[in-house]
Amino acid sequence: MTQDLAPSVRSQGAAPSSPQAEGWWRSAVIYQVYVRSFADSDGDGIGDLRGIRERLPHLAGLGVDAVWLTPFYASPQADGGYDVADYRAVDPLFGDLSDADDLVREAHRLGLRVIVDIVPNHTSERHAWFRAALADRPGGTARARYHFRPGRGAAGELPPNDWESVFGGPAWTRTAGPDGTPGEWYLHLFAPEQPDLNWENPQVREEFDSVLRFWLDLGVDGFRIDVAHGMVKAPGLPDIGRKEQAKLIGAQVLPFFDQDGVHEIHRAWRQLLDSYAGERIGVAEAWAPTSERLALYVRPDELHQAFNFQFLTCAWDAAEMRTVIDASLDATRSVGAPTTWVLSNHDVVRHTTRYGGGERGLARARAAALLMLALPGSAYVYQGEELGLPEVVDLPDEVRQDPAFFRGDGQDGTRDGCRVPLPWSGDEAPYGFGPGGSWLPQPAEWAELSVAAQSGDPRSTLELYRSALTLRRELPGLGDGEMSWLAGPEGVLALSRPGFVCTLNTLDEEVEMPVPGRPVLATRALEFSGGTVRLPSDSCVWWAV
Repeated sequence: MTQDLAPSVRSQGAAPSSPQAEGWWRSAVIYQVYVRSFADSDGDGIGDLRGIRERLPHLAGLGVDAVWLTPFYASPQADGGYDVADYRAVDPLFGDLSDADDLVREAHRLGLRVIVDIVPNHTSERHAWFRAALADRPGGTARARYHFRPGRGAAGELPPNDWESVFGGPAWTRTAGPDGTPGEWYLHLFAPEQPDLNWENPQVREEFDSVLRFWLDLGVDGFRIDVAHGMVKAPGLPDIGRKEQAKLIGAQVLPFFDQDGVHEIHRAWRQLLDSYAGERIGVAEAWAPTSERLALYVRPDELHQAFNFQFLTCAWDAAEMRTVIDASLDATRSVGAPTTWVLSNHDVVRHTTRYGGGERGLARARAAALLMLALPGSAYVYQGEELGLPEVVDLPDEVRQDPAFFRGDGQDGTRDGCRVPLPWSGDEAPYGFGPGGSWLPQPAEWAELSVAAQSGDPRSTLELYRSALTLRRELPGLGDGEMSWLAGPEGVLALSRPGFVCTLNTLDEEVEMPVPGRPVLATRALEFSGGTVRLPSDSCVWWAV
């Protein structure tokens, strides 16, 4: 007994019945597209906007409500587009502005909303503002848009403070004058090619208001705000006093992350979003040390959603999962916001591999997906997780492009492994990704994991997702709302929603328990005996009651 228990009522390419009531985002399932790796239309091996538009029927048929696109703006691509040189232009790698317009219009025709990334913490070093800053004198107006400081030491040879880049190494780079004389230092919490903006400068705030309006006028439905916790720095830029600072992110408030001043910015953006028709939303990528601090980003006058990284980083353990779920729901309930749930994204190891890899990892990933989609609130699906894709862990060093891979003491530099282009069809790479190759090599075994290979197979991960998203719309108690825990055997999570029960067995062995209702979807075959059911190891079941 597997996911073929669920009725099939999908129509490939038909517009899904996206939530139309006020607060559509409160229950929405949002699909993350990593633009470089989704679909390539022109044969250069890099995904693009036209490729995404041509593949939108897959997402409509999957049953998601909205699409989130990673940055496609003009960029030198020092960090996969998160180094923006022009916020109002499309990088030629991905198309042009007309392609963005066509994509938004086609998505809306199919019933999909479109959320785009905005990168407000930093620009590219090639942004016109930063070029002007380098040419300006110390203390000049162009430099005031960024964080320029004199160095410490007798000759200014030491960085202004001890801050470290998230990617490793100092968070400061020293400039040089036209004659080569060493000058001031500038702050970059990420790569040196990504200088941090100074959000105390009114010009910065005015510019981003204009950028947001530009894309809202084009028709986008909202923004995912990159490093939403980072725009404001502590006064005086104080030292932290310890090394390996990247390990502190999300564990404590840092002088460069999760400062209270960011909330003033988000309140202003909420007013801007609310001035547009159609319920446009803001989604915070915010690392905070507690669920309570994360909830501050989604107070009624701030952003609509914030990513729940505590759930993403939770171990495969029933007790720990329950603790994280309870803390997340309590925190967001206190401010009247929906909770978001996410298992993977473009910055972390795919959860199929994180949960152990191989058959066990896939079984746990499938079960975790049903748990996520059963919880109250909104869920995010990272491209390829509906195919059960694992992390690619054996990429040769010479093909790596993650800047963290080339710098020490920062992130682990393995983000390329979750960004390998998707397999769509065929027996050989690039598996329908495009008419050419792919910018990162795809494993040979992915032929069996392609969209075409899994479509129609009732036991595939793709059909599991399609069935779950169909049922999520049809069953009355799913999406936003309340839930309660039910008693269950040790190692089993059992939660109740109106007319619905979800059971998750996290153990390495099967568990017997009373049948809680009529099974409608299961990740592994079930066995019944009288009024009991044996839940397989690493499995999840949805029940109608």
